[in-house]
Amino acid sequence: MATHRLSFLPISISTSQSLPSKRHDFRLSLPLSSLYGNKLLLKISDLSLFVTKHHSSTTATVSFSLPTAKPERAPSEKSPKWSARSIKSFAMAELEARKLKYPNTGTEALLMGILVEGTSQAAKFLRANGITLFKVREETVNLLGKSDMYFFSPEHPPLTEQAQRALDWAVDEKLKSGESGEITTTYLLLGIWSEKESAGYMILATLGFNDEKAKDLRKYINEDIVLNYK
Repeated sequence: MATHRLSFLPISISTSQSLPSKRHDFRLSLPLSSLYGNKLLLKISDLSLFVTKHHSSTTATVSFSLPTAKPERAPSEKSPKWSARSIKSFAMAELEARKLKYPNTGTEALLMGILVEGTSQAAKFLRANGITLFKVREETVNLLGKSDMYFFSPEHPPLTEQAQRALDWAVDEKLKSGESGEITTTYLLLGIWSEKESAGYMILATLGFNDEKAKDLRKYINEDIVLNYK
């Protein structure tokens, strides 16, 4: 029986890279072992795949800091670094804002981010005091409402002014302490609490957090540093 050959046109696929866009061309050539009516049988062992690929290096940038409105507060080499848990909490905060379809990352989102990350001393302290992610989400919707179902948040919802001040408070407190080490999520949580008019503060207060508990939390302000290096 004669062997028929089916050739497909090249398929071009665009890829998103930091360098100018490249295109990858894939050309498939498939032998047909036989044809029976409308049934097409392919002999997979004869499948040949030809790939023409443009090689290029893609650079990935990973941020090890959080946005600051006052970069002049200290030389970059002396500026304290955020802990890995703090950075992850911030990333989770942006994600929570997007889930709720909010246009900005506010103090309420920062609070949720701490709880989503979940392994920091701040998150453990909140849960021990009955402040859970579910409760914070519920109070957030009660306080701020639901976003329009047809609205889509940006990939990185920008910080509200209050959320930015909470981050800056954490950095300033670390600098004032004169202690070495990283800025933990406890600093971040206390930064949220410092913004008295913010949604995050109101939600914490509604769920039973107060100045006395904030004082207790300060005892663990550097504990994430110890945990990070275990």
